[in-house]
Amino acid sequence: MSKPTETESPRVLSIGQCNMDHGILTQHFSRRFGARLDRANGLADARQALGRGRYALVLVNRQLDADGSEGIDVIRAIKADESVSSIPVMLVSNFADAQEAALAAGAEPGFGKAQLDAAETLARLAAVLG
Repeated sequence: MSKPTETESPRVLSIGQCNMDHGILTQHFSRRFGARLDRANGLADARQALGRGRYALVLVNRQLDADGSEGIDVIRAIKADESVSSIPVMLVSNFADAQEAALAAGAEPGFGKAQLDAAETLARLAAVLG
């Protein structure tokens, strides 16, 4: 899958966020990066969205809001699918052990919502989103 062109707004797929967190992420990514966030509740929704769109980044919540399943399983499934495995994936979690598991599964270094405006988080996101 190719990245968006320079004239397009970057698209981000957000998986498993609750309504409030999705809203916060949507505002943040729009304001900071001019990015558009699409939403998926779980792996099935994510697979459909990934098949339809070109995404610069996928964000996965540590625990999916819709059913409480583990976000790490979603990361593993995305990274195992050759058609989308090249898309950068980040875990959204404040827990260091969850971030380590995500890295082991092939994700990029992620961030917790508490660090959303931290310089390190912004630099990581800018490296992916431009």
